[in-house]
Amino acid sequence: MAIAYLTLELRMETAHSLKDKRQVVRSLKDKLRASFNVSVAEIENLDLWQLATIGVVSVSDSRDYLEGLMRNVESAATRIANNAGADVTDSFLDFV
Repeated sequence: MAIAYLTLELRMETAHSLKDKRQVVRSLKDKLRASFNVSVAEIENLDLWQLATIGVVSVSDSRDYLEGLMRNVESAATRIANNAGADVTDSFLDFV
């Protein structure tokens, strides 16, 4: 069994309040959950307006499957974030 976790760091230059930030983060989380059946949570920078760190986790018997899945999640997250006025500034993929 393998566990993959992807960390995405987002920057939202257009966010002027926590409400603006939460709209972007909620939209991203909901779309990733629905599209990929993964667990998604905001894990850091909870009180900063223009920064967010998102954690994405999935479990499978195949590490290769998880690697492909997380790469697809990363590209979808980048696309979704860009459409919402945010940028994915960094990402980290690791396995347990």
